Amino acid sequence: MTPTIRDIEDADVPAVIALWHEAGVARPWNDPATDIAFARRGPHGTVLVAESEGRIVGTAMAGEDGHRGWLYYVAVDPAHQGGGLGRLMVEAGEAWLAGRGVWKVQLLVRRENEAVLGFYDHLGYRDTNAVCLQKVIARG
Repeated sequence: MTPTIRDIEDADVPAVIALWHEAGVARPWNDPATDIAFARRGPHGTVLVAESEGRIVGTAMAGEDGHRGWLYYVAVDPAHQGGGLGRLMVEAGEAWLAGRGVWKVQLLVRRENEAVLGFYDHLGYRDTNAVCLQKVIARG
């Protein structure tokens, strides 16, 4: 059965958080509920979900900053991995961004997650040879 890909709804949040933990994309320093709420607070971001037989089986958070688009939390239920759902989630995120006039999409891959690099390479993503720096200026 082909999953339905749609914007997240309030009732989906617990299942999305559980999926992020199960798929290994959640990290202790990022509160998933806060990240979801932040993505949904305005027109510049969303969380897309794939629903199959009443269950959330995939996600992709998409956002744009006025210059380029970003994908985060691309996750697929481990029982559904390897069947093309990850590609569908990335394509759904790209389509969401393209619909807002974004022509460049970026994403971050943690160094320890080398296994996923081949997946993104197959989808046309390339290493930008840039260093990502961050600073937390406020939390709350």
